[in-house]
Amino acid sequence: METLVDYLSRVASYDWWRVAVELLFIGLVVYWAVDFLEGTRGERLFRGVIFILIVGFIILKLVVGSLGLERLQYLYSGFLIGVLIIAVAAFQPEVRRAMMRIGQSGFWSASSQQLSKTVEELTSAVMDLSAVRIGAIIVIERRVALGEFIETGVRVDAAVTAELIKTIFHPGTALHDMAVIIRGDRIIAARVQLPLAEASGTSGIELGSRHRAALGITAGSDASCLVVSEETGIISIVENGKLTRNVKEDELKKYLTKKLP
Repeated sequence: METLVDYLSRVASYDWWRVAVELLFIGLVVYWAVDFLEGTRGERLFRGVIFILIVGFIILKLVVGSLGLERLQYLYSGFLIGVLIIAVAAFQPEVRRAMMRIGQSGFWSASSQQLSKTVEELTSAVMDLSAVRIGAIIVIERRVALGEFIETGVRVDAAVTAELIKTIFHPGTALHDMAVIIRGDRIIAARVQLPLAEASGTSGIELGSRHRAALGITAGSDASCLVVSEETGIISIVENGKLTRNVKEDELKKYLTKKLP
């Protein structure tokens, strides 16, 4: 108890504005990490790691340090370092995603030029698939990560190109079934299984499995979906669980320009 009082008294001796600024920065970092991991399996793991580190730091500083148990302090410090290393390994996909975002933004890359190229490639692929009536469902990941769905498919991690998208969805190929997930300017995974919405469609329209899958994934996240009907070649945009049919090329291009990160 005396140790805790002594620690609090030392904290109280600091300038209040310095403490406020430090707490603000710590809070912003934690908020950004939780917001970035929201919707992924890493979210719970991150909270568990933060809890272990906080409790471990308190025990290390207030108990072990005050009693002079140097060997135990050394072992506990090594344990905390081990937790950090394990956390980095466990969060490898999320760390890679964060590094990609940093590399794609700011003055390190021509983001607007890359965005324009991705929009052109996506639009070209969807229009070509529509012309020959090849069914397709393309999911565009936004703020809510789709890690749990990506794990059900096959990792691709390739640049978005019209040729690759058309090859993936060509009938008979190993990856043509189910959905493709796009993150930024990268195709992350193919043959991804998505949750299906109810069979009955809006306005009395009977929906197929692709449209139901698009409604299912967009109803539970902020993702956007592009769907090409195999029967009619009609292009649809699905967002927030709502379906917009008969989308034309210029409308599709404007939508992608607005929605792609």
